[in-house]
Amino acid sequence: MKRLDNGLWGIPSGHVEPGETVEEAIIREIWEETGLKVKVNKLIGIYSEPSSQVFSYPNGKISQFITSCFECEVIGGTLFKTSNETLDANYFDCDDLPSNLLPMHPMWLQDALAKEVKPFIR
Repeated sequence: MKRLDNGLWGIPSGHVEPGETVEEAIIREIWEETGLKVKVNKLIGIYSEPSSQVFSYPNGKISQFITSCFECEVIGGTLFKTSNETLDANYFDCDDLPSNLLPMHPMWLQDALAKEVKPFIR
């Protein structure tokens, strides 16, 4: 999806809302941002590397995120821009990704395609 907040392409993402599980949050966020219904298959990795996980906000606040990346399977819906957070939504061949991709997402995609049994911790 192409994000409204920074104009970059990236894997759908979001936050867990109070009262929901990680799995429920994944399903909700992907539905809200892409119109796709998914099931969660497995954990790909946990990412906390400061070079890719520290963000500075316009108000001066700095946060370091811990990101959990999961493999999901599309089980319904139709891919389209569904929210005011999304400028566009599309599928791309792994060898032809957009040049304006969020910096940490190529590693996540590489890890997902590695098909490792154990999750990555980076």
